[in-house]
Formats: sequence, structure tokens, C-alpha cells
Amino acid sequence: MGGIALVWLGVSMVHQVGPKEQGIVTTIGKYSRTLSPGLHVTLPWPVEQVAVENVSEVRLVRIPEGNGEKLILTGDQNLVDLTYLIRWNIKDLKQFKFQLAEPEETVSEVAEAAMRASVAEQTLDDTFSGAGRAEIEERVRRRMQTVLDAYRAGIAVQGVEIDKTDPPEFVVEAFKDVSAAEQDADAARNVARQYSAQLLAQAQGEAEAFSKVYTEYRLAPEVTRRRMYYETMERVLGKTDKTVIETPGVTPYLALPELRKRAREAAAPAPAGGQ
Repeated sequence: MGGIALVWLGVSMVHQVGPKEQGIVTTIGKYSRTLSPGLHVTLPWPVEQVAVENVSEVRLVRIPEGNGEKLILTGDQNLVDLTYLIRWNIKDLKQFKFQLAEPEETVSEVAEAAMRASVAEQTLDDTFSGAGRAEIEERVRRRMQTVLDAYRAGIAVQGVEIDKTDPPEFVVEAFKDVSAAEQDADAARNVARQYSAQLLAQAQGEAEAFSKVYTEYRLAPEVTRRRMYYETMERVLGKTDKTVIETPGVTPYLALPELRKRAREAAAPAPAGGQ
């Protein structure tokens, strides 16, 4: 009987706290002290009780649980389906044990409120982009930590990770149509920019050519005017089948192309069937 009593006293009085753990000692139901890692001796149960917790373990909260849908309104009045993960651990075991009735449930509720507030500050496109998501995650973490510290929850938020950002199922097809239209618009803008650059380069080339002509004109106005006149007349008359000759004593107009055509027809041998 005495041996059993000694074993009972040893079990209820001697406590080993691991390197990543802390222990809470309560005396007759009230908080007494916090035990650090190592071997400790307390008064026997039920006078003193010890609850040991792993304070270094990173705990996870996934929102929403399972395959549910969590719709959140963005700053430009669009709905987005978000799935995210909260990583946290205990930073003050006394506060964690005695300040809140349901600390883990509080983490979930604070996370949802912080996520809705942060997403409401971003546009739909920002929630889909990598930089936008990273900014939302950091804002959620800061907001959560501020609220939990105000609650004296004894919790440290280690990080927030957004797993999925999708449009709601009932608007997926419409979202795809919008995305395709945006891609078409981008392609059209690129074509317009290329055409604009082409016209600009052409205009700059023509302006440069005109500047060169003007420079020559200033050096020799009469010669330049005459040369430009001849070049213009050659360009215009070269597209016709008439020849104009400006020589004294010669008929000013000769239909030389027509005469050549008739000469070729006369020189051609007659068909054999015509004899």
C-alpha cells in the first residue's frame, strides 16, 4: 500500500517538460506559475495540476474546411472564391489557456474578418496576380496579429497562404468570355501600336527627305525647281500610253505607242487559213 502511495506521489508531483513545451501549474483551479523546459516538482494532485503544451508547434487552420466555397467581395464589387491557410503558434501559454474560451475558433473568426477587409481593398485582377495575393496575405497577417494582441490571446500568427483564387462557379463561363475579350483587346492594341510606329517611321523618313530637298533648294533654287518639275512630269506621264514632245518644229503630240502597236500588227505574218 505504501509503495502505491509513493508511485502516485511521484507521478503527480514530478513533471518532465520537453524542450519545445511549457507547463501551466494551477493551484486549486487557479493559475499559479508557468513551467519552462526541464524537470519540475509540484504539490500532489489535486492540490496542484500541470497542463503541458507544445508552444513551438506551428498549427494550421484551413478556411473553408473541406471543399466548401468561400465567396468574398473585392474592392471593385466582384466576387472571388478564396481558399487560404493560417499558420500560428502559442507565444504566451498563460494567456492562451485563460484569456479566451475557444482560442482556436477565435483564430478562424479573426482570420475571416481580416481576409474580407483586406480583399475589399483590392481589385479582382489584383487578387489573381502574384504580387496582389502576397500583399493581401501580409495585410491579413498584420490585421490578425493586431486583433489577437488586443484580445491578449497569447497567439502569434506565423503566416497566411492563399491556396486558391477563382471566380464563383456560376460565373465561370462569363469570366472566361471576359478574359478572352481582354486578350483580343490586348492583341488589337498591339496591332494598333505597330501600325502607329510604322506610320511614324514613314512620316519621319518623308520629313527627313523633304529637309534634304529643301537644303538643296536653298543652295540652287532654279535648278532644284526644274529638276522637281521634270521628276514630277516623268512620274505622272509615265503611267499613260501617250508621248508628249516639246521640240520646236515637231508635232507636239504623237501617239507613239499606238503607232508602234500598228507597226507590230502589220509586220506579223498572216495566218495560214487566210490564203
